[in-house]
Amino acid sequence: MEQVNILVEALPYIKKFHKQKIMIKYGGHAMIDEIAMASTARDTVLLKYVGMEPIVVHGGGPEITRSMNKLGKEPKFIKGLRVTDEETMEIVKMVLVGNINTNIVSKICLHDGKGVGISGKDNKLIQACKKLHKYHNEETGEIEEIDLGLVGEIKKVNPDILKLFTENNYIPVISPIGIAEDGTSLNLNADTVAGALASEVDAEKLIILTDVPGVLRNPKDPSSLIQKIKVEEVPKLIEEGIITGGMIPKIETCVKAINDGVKSAHIIDGRLKHSLLLEIFTTDGIGTMIY
Repeated sequence: MEQVNILVEALPYIKKFHKQKIMIKYGGHAMIDEIAMASTARDTVLLKYVGMEPIVVHGGGPEITRSMNKLGKEPKFIKGLRVTDEETMEIVKMVLVGNINTNIVSKICLHDGKGVGISGKDNKLIQACKKLHKYHNEETGEIEEIDLGLVGEIKKVNPDILKLFTENNYIPVISPIGIAEDGTSLNLNADTVAGALASEVDAEKLIILTDVPGVLRNPKDPSSLIQKIKVEEVPKLIEEGIITGGMIPKIETCVKAINDGVKSAHIIDGRLKHSLLLEIFTTDGIGTMIY
């Protein structure tokens, strides 16, 4: 009976999200741990079989660093930010497109999903330009710019290739690499890519898998999870120091996606088995929803 009740609870959500696009950003444990990745891939295929249209974006920062170390390339940082020179960019492409992307596609196909791997360069999916990082110089009090090399920001999205795949029952898996006007590859932030694509394809949901339960009032207390946050509440939570560090850009990506038409955004714990399904198919969910 418990299993039947679970199915009954899921039914309204299956109906509500039927034929809706669900943008999923694979990150954290869901990317590093093979068992977790296999589980997440299987759950993504399940979404497809119950009538949704999942689209996957993945990151790969830790893997890039490991590969650089193996190849004897020392990562260079300015103000804590990675510099991407031409040699580093070749490693980025090798890791993201040649390793992680194909690995995710393989796991989706293993569970009879029609996975297909692409990067932001394919059909000019993500047109980008070089990004100069701005920071506040405490000594001079002025705003200064840092050139991080082949690091980009999104200029324009061309979602035609994604529509082609989703209309033919494929699950696109996207590496966050953009293309500049001259054809140069640019390294992009995976969260930002997921948010921008979610807006362009009119996604019902943007789901970001991380290594934390969501937004916590007390970082040391997992039970202090904030389950729902309205967009207008975000500035106050940042000001109060509840949303801090690496969570700020994730939340800002969610807010921008919602302002651009995505119905809801979710930050969930990719370390928890079936977190994707629990967030979509249950009344309470398991992470933080921004709406």
